[in-house]
Amino acid sequence: MSRISARIGTLRQLEIVLAVYQQGSITAASHALHLTQPTVSMQLKKLADGVGSPLYDTVGRSLVFTEAGLAVVESAREVLACIDRLGMTLADLQGMKAGTLRLAVVTTAKYFIPHLLGDFLRHYPMIDVDFKVGNRQQIIDRLGAGEDDFYVFSHPPQDQELALHQFVPNPLVAIAPLHHPLAGAGELDLAEFARQPFLRRELGSGTRHAIERHLQQAGVTLNVRMTIESNEAIKHSVMSGLGVSILSQHTLGFGGSSGLVTLPVSGLPINTQWFLARLPGKQMSVVARTFLEYVEQEGRGKLLGDMAG
Repeated sequence: MSRISARIGTLRQLEIVLAVYQQGSITAASHALHLTQPTVSMQLKKLADGVGSPLYDTVGRSLVFTEAGLAVVESAREVLACIDRLGMTLADLQGMKAGTLRLAVVTTAKYFIPHLLGDFLRHYPMIDVDFKVGNRQQIIDRLGAGEDDFYVFSHPPQDQELALHQFVPNPLVAIAPLHHPLAGAGELDLAEFARQPFLRRELGSGTRHAIERHLQQAGVTLNVRMTIESNEAIKHSVMSGLGVSILSQHTLGFGGSSGLVTLPVSGLPINTQWFLARLPGKQMSVVARTFLEYVEQEGRGKLLGDMAG
């Protein structure tokens, strides 16, 4: 073993430091790795001793990684990803598609991505999926860390170079409770709809981002009653008569429209698209490439058929 490799620690130590960085604490990392806290702390100390510099400082209850610690984390991410890719490549050479697909999606995509994954995994039963869900800002943060193979957005960030693969439409529609006075009244003016008490998603939501941009262009201001951090909570609040909203049509699919009606409003739906985004400089694993080929050749059409049905 070279002096440099001895300093940066064992693979297990790299796994531990990366888990601590991702989880934000030694306690959470120990749970994620199924190790005791003393074991995690001991391995971190050994790694820090080898590096010759503290990996992090404790500020209150938070861990703040040092410059040296961040360098170790970045290298750990690269080394472990390389080992993962090697395992997938060796499996592929043996005629198997095996390994882990890492997929991070915005909240609204959780309504249809599992249906895409279900069919994909029936084709490739030896592939595992690490599936993360968050609002748009949370997924942008994950994108910045480069930890996943693909990120699903309806509004990808504009300030970062990305390889984008458009795959299904994402119409945003107006919803109200079944017995709302505007239900069945024919097409509504957008300004009339906007005067109704409106339930919106939280700051950082892609749906909210699209709605605000669309209404700003139309010169219309919403009568906001509540801000709610969940599509499901918004739907139940609408059902309860607390107001109206605009949500992705996908949130109403697969049995999710009970108690709701879609209102015909001029200027709606807001027509957006779903994208698979990836970092163009990041080497694709066999599993990631297999998933992209499946989506482009078969998955997109099957998903659109399921949605239409």
